[in-house]
Amino acid sequence: MATFTRLKSGSWRVQVRRKGTYVNDTFLRRKDAEEWALDMERRIDRQEPAISRKSRDARLFGDLVRLHRQDMQEVGKRIGRSKTASLAFLDRRLGGLRLRDLDRERLIEFGKERAREGAGPVTVAIDLGYIKTILSHAAAVHGVCVSTEPIDLARIALGRLGLVGKGEERDRRPTPEELTRIISTFEGNSRQQIPMARIVKFAVATAMRLDEICRVEWQDYDSRTRMLTIRDRKDPRRKKGNHQRIPLLDVSGYDACALIEEQRQFTKSNNGRIFPYNGRSVGTAFRRMCRDLKIEDLHFHDLRHEGTSRLFEAGFSIEQVALVTGHKDWKMLRRYTHLRPEDLHRRRRSHVAGPTDSKFESFGREG
Repeated sequence: MATFTRLKSGSWRVQVRRKGTYVNDTFLRRKDAEEWALDMERRIDRQEPAISRKSRDARLFGDLVRLHRQDMQEVGKRIGRSKTASLAFLDRRLGGLRLRDLDRERLIEFGKERAREGAGPVTVAIDLGYIKTILSHAAAVHGVCVSTEPIDLARIALGRLGLVGKGEERDRRPTPEELTRIISTFEGNSRQQIPMARIVKFAVATAMRLDEICRVEWQDYDSRTRMLTIRDRKDPRRKKGNHQRIPLLDVSGYDACALIEEQRQFTKSNNGRIFPYNGRSVGTAFRRMCRDLKIEDLHFHDLRHEGTSRLFEAGFSIEQVALVTGHKDWKMLRRYTHLRPEDLHRRRRSHVAGPTDSKFESFGREG
C-alpha cells in the first residue's frame, strides 16, 4: 500500500509498505511518485530488492561509480588519492557500459587490454577489486540488481593466463657500503636543505614509513621514556585513530633519540612536526642520490625493510618487532625478516657466549 503526502515545500513524499517491506522517497511531481510507488510494489512482489530513485536511474557502470562517491561524501568518508585516481580511470574506461554488458567476457577482455598496455598482474587485480567494490556497494546500499560473480570468474580466468596475481615479495636491502655512501654523500652536500642523512638514519633506526617520519610532532615525543607516538598509523582495517606508541631504540647502528635531539638543534623548534618536510621532496632527493651514486633498484621504503631486519638481527622476536613496526598480522611481518646468511655466525657466537642481553628482556616485558 502506497501513501502520498504533500509537503510544505510542495513536493510529494511517498511511502510504500508491502509484505513487511518499507521504502520511501520524495518527488517534485505526484505523477513521478505514483510511478515509483508502482515500480516498488512490483519489485517487492517479485521478491526483488527495493531501490531508491537514484539507483533506479542507474543504467551504466559510471552511474554506480558516481553513486559510490556521493555516498562516501555524505557520510564524511574521505576517498584516498590512490582510490580516487583508480575510480576516475575505471569511469573513463568502463563508465559508458550498460550494467548488463559488464559480464565475464567483457571483464576478461578488459584485463587483457590492461596487460597489453603494460599493467602488471597486481595492477589488474587492483582494477578488478575496485570494480567489485563498486558493484557490491550498489547492491548492498541501493539494492541494485547486479552480481559480482562475473568478476570472480574473470579473476580466475585472468589468473590462469598469468594476468592477475599477487605482487612479488620485495627483499631488497641496502648493503652497508651503499648505506654509508648515501649518508656520507648527503652529509657532504652543503646545498641540500633537507637533512637527508639524518632522515635516512632515522628511517633505519625506527623502521618507520616516510609519511610517518614527516608527520610525527614534538608533542608525540617523550624523551624521558624514549617513546614516540605515531598517530593514524597505516592499517587497512582502520583508517583513523590507529595511534601507536613505539620505543625509540639504539640497536640498529643508529640511536633514534639522539637523531631527534640533533633535529631539535637543527630546526631550533619544539613545536609542530619534528621533520617538517614534504615527503615527496624527501623521496625525490633519495631517488636522485641513488641515481647519482649508480645504486640500482633501491627505494626509500627499503629502509623500513632494513630497519625491521636489523631488529631481528639484534635478537628481538616477531612479537617484539611488531611493537616497533606496527604490523598487526605477524605473517606479514615475516617477509621483512631478510637476515643475511653471514649473521648466523654472529648469532652462534652470541648463543655460546650467554643468554639474551638484558635490554632485550626488559623490552619484551614492557611490551
